[in-house]
Amino acid sequence: MPNLALELGKQTAALGVHSVYGEQIDVDGVRLIPVAMTWSGFGAGEDDRGSGGGGGGGVAVPLGAYIRKGDDLRFEPNLVSLVAVAIPFVWVTGRALSRLIRALKR
Repeated sequence: MPNLALELGKQTAALGVHSVYGEQIDVDGVRLIPVAMTWSGFGAGEDDRGSGGGGGGGVAVPLGAYIRKGDDLRFEPNLVSLVAVAIPFVWVTGRALSRLIRALKR
């Protein structure tokens, strides 16, 4: 049995930028390129007898789209997704800062 972790790594390396930037779409002379934030994880293992297994998973959050109209190029965010992503980040940052300040006061 080939090394399952290496095989999974080879397959996911091919995703690369295609998992973050979608295929461009042309609508009424306007070009749209969707943008997402993605992350994934995979794991595999074998025991001494050669039997093993593996698995993985991933998440994609749509962040917005690049919009090109003539010579004008701009990014329009998906505000709902940005707020959903920002809330945990702000919570963790605030928690870390409060612990840091509390430690520095001692």
